[in-house]
Amino acid sequence: MTITVLCDNNPFRKGFETSWGFSCFIEGTDRTVLFDSGNNPFLLLRNMSKMEIAPADIDLILLSHMHWDHTGGIYGVIENNNELAVFLPASSSDRFKDDIKKQGAEIVEVGEPVKICNGVFSTGESGESIKEQALLIDAKKGLIVITGCAHPGIINLIEKAKKIIGQEVLLVLGGFHLETESKERLKDIVSNFRKLNVEYVAPCHCTGTNAARLFRAEYGGNFIRAGAGKVIKTDQLE
Repeated sequence: MTITVLCDNNPFRKGFETSWGFSCFIEGTDRTVLFDSGNNPFLLLRNMSKMEIAPADIDLILLSHMHWDHTGGIYGVIENNNELAVFLPASSSDRFKDDIKKQGAEIVEVGEPVKICNGVFSTGESGESIKEQALLIDAKKGLIVITGCAHPGIINLIEKAKKIIGQEVLLVLGGFHLETESKERLKDIVSNFRKLNVEYVAPCHCTGTNAARLFRAEYGGNFIRAGAGKVIKTDQLE
């Protein structure tokens, strides 16, 4: 299985454009998945092209939540491939749902945890003021959790993921929404990752440099620097 970070505000590979937001492409599962879409359809398509990924290669899209930096790029994909399903939080606005339907794509509203395809699941909506879902992959070596911004709390999402799948966590990738947290709170969160037996971490997007620094110090070789252009091959995670 391969996970490619297509959009992020953090750079990784030379030649990839960066902008505030997040998107990654997952292949090697039953169906290929675009998780979130960044904020700009043109940037998303250009970065996809650099990885030789075409809109037609995407079987389904899962949107974590309705903030512009995770949904704005979707129109570039569905204008070129509307024969796909878009899994989005049930609480998403009717206007957004109608916009997607007008493009010809199928809408799948997610409220409760749900199986997307073999080995791929959604946590279902979590949170109160901001409803968000995370993507779960039941991989051979363990559970992979991919988050957009983790507005409901990154620890809450990991705990929910473990209850749904019943596996130890191999990798947590994405935005952890920790930029404004105090150093003591960050230390507590990193400690909770260890208590939850998370093996690898790949924080990016809204995680913040202070949190990333603490994760790197704690995880050492199991810290994965993520950013636009990063490719993670799960068979290389031991």
